Amino acid sequence: MTSAFADRSAPVARIYGEPLAEMPHDLYIPPDALEVFLEAFEGPLDLLLYLIRKENLDILDIPMAPLTRQYLEYVETMRSKNLELAAEYLVMAAMLMEIKSRLLLPRPPSAEPQEEDPRAELVRRLLEYERIRKAAAALDELPQAGRDVIAISVWIESTAAGRMPGVRPQDLADAWRGLLHRARLAVHHRVTREELSVREHMSGILRALRERRVLEFRELFEPQRGVAVLVVTFLALLELARELLIEITQAGSFAPIYVKLADAASG
Repeated sequence: MTSAFADRSAPVARIYGEPLAEMPHDLYIPPDALEVFLEAFEGPLDLLLYLIRKENLDILDIPMAPLTRQYLEYVETMRSKNLELAAEYLVMAAMLMEIKSRLLLPRPPSAEPQEEDPRAELVRRLLEYERIRKAAAALDELPQAGRDVIAISVWIESTAAGRMPGVRPQDLADAWRGLLHRARLAVHHRVTREELSVREHMSGILRALRERRVLEFRELFEPQRGVAVLVVTFLALLELARELLIEITQAGSFAPIYVKLADAASG
């Protein structure tokens, strides 16, 4: 009968790719070289909460004797393995032993009200720690940039995105530049002197609005009369708007601009 164990030609190990036929006689293996310590805790409260949940204990009515015994066993294991033990673990061990001793002391009957349960402060800290740990776990499950999602940036044309219904100074400026462009196309070289009055043009605009109530912005201007007349008419329009005698409106984005007589001036 043959078996796999009868194959003496198979190497027991490979070191740097070289087969090792048999185990060295002078090989030293420490006694605890293959020992694995799985539990890792973030502090004494984390350890206590683990022991309570592991033994299915009631956190509001903690049996201090078995809990203290298991906690001290863990601390002693840590010390025997020469692992670094934080001072807070020892502080918690002293606190557990104090609570346990206070619970074991006899309580003589007395007319005075009984003192608070020695476990109350520990229970409060454990419940608060458990809430914080659950909140931290919930936050960790949220999508994180770089881990779950990749942040990207999108560029939006500001000219198209920023224009909303309603007249802005920029809308008036755009309409004004369009009128100037039309006036320059029809201009002729003439040397003349003309007296232009802003008040006179204000009166003219009000008369036109009383007749038709609402006019389109371009209908108030006459580009063929030249740039000077356009400037005075525009100044008259702004002055009327400043004095709340007219209203300048726009129905929507990129819609025509309309001028109408204000309610105060219509009477």
